[in-house]
Amino acid sequence: MTNRLLSRRSVLIASAAAATSGLVVPARAKGVAPTASMRGGSNNYRPGAPIVERIGGGGFWMTGTVRRAGDGAPLAGQRVQIWAHTTEGHERDAHSHGATLTNANGEFRLEMPQIVPAFGQAHGHLAYDSGEFKTVFLRPLMASSSDTTLAAHFVLEPT
Repeated sequence: MTNRLLSRRSVLIASAAAATSGLVVPARAKGVAPTASMRGGSNNYRPGAPIVERIGGGGFWMTGTVRRAGDGAPLAGQRVQIWAHTTEGHERDAHSHGATLTNANGEFRLEMPQIVPAFGQAHGHLAYDSGEFKTVFLRPLMASSSDTTLAAHFVLEPT
């Protein structure tokens, strides 16, 4: 067995050879892809809609999560604006808009009036618009207009 003395130079040369051969690569998480904005999601968006306890009389729940792209970590304190065509107003009406913040687990939940079909589809509108990450607009469709909840999930990438 041969004892080979490692010098600083031999370590550097071996490291460079390994790096150029593709043996050494930085560690990377598998990654959670960011959410793309949906077509029609920004219709009737109102920048700065107030944070509210509830929109209108309630009875319907909009829920979801906000996570960071890449590692999927939940994002607390992120602002999500919600609006829809409901039994109490059109999606263009100021009183049909409101915002909420995510909790420590990146979850949000806001009660609002029952969503009803507009242009043949029962759907909600949501926007992540806190500014720390890229703005994303979502327009999820309800499976049935009699559903009393709708969920939407955001995966955000930095601006």
